[in-house]
Amino acid sequence: MGLNLENKEGMKDYCKKICEINGWILQKDKETLDDLLDGLVDNKNRYGYQSCPCRFTSGNRALDRDLICPCDYAASDIEEFDTCYCNLYLNPDFYKKHKEKFIQILERRPIEKESAILEYIKKKPRK
Repeated sequence: MGLNLENKEGMKDYCKKICEINGWILQKDKETLDDLLDGLVDNKNRYGYQSCPCRFTSGNRALDRDLICPCDYAASDIEEFDTCYCNLYLNPDFYKKHKEKFIQILERRPIEKESAILEYIKKKPRK
């Protein structure tokens, strides 16, 4: 793609491309969108990959692989709830179906993956 994911504009262009590929739209609320893009950029700069800004990330790419945006759960979440977990990516009909600009949905990520991250972090040497 050739996008710079280490700044907000590049990340936004990346997210727009993901929307084009999948037939989704981006969150229209500017404040929410800016917060999510900032979180993705922060995680990209901190960990080397744009992990989901709304979930607990370990910094271990192998453990976090399912959370690299768009996460492995986004398509199923959008199909079932019209939004991904973060409300970054939305079904194009989202605003026709929902009055709220942000809806909370159930976490689809298996508890075993969360537990593995917590175990990894507990064992990780502190700086």
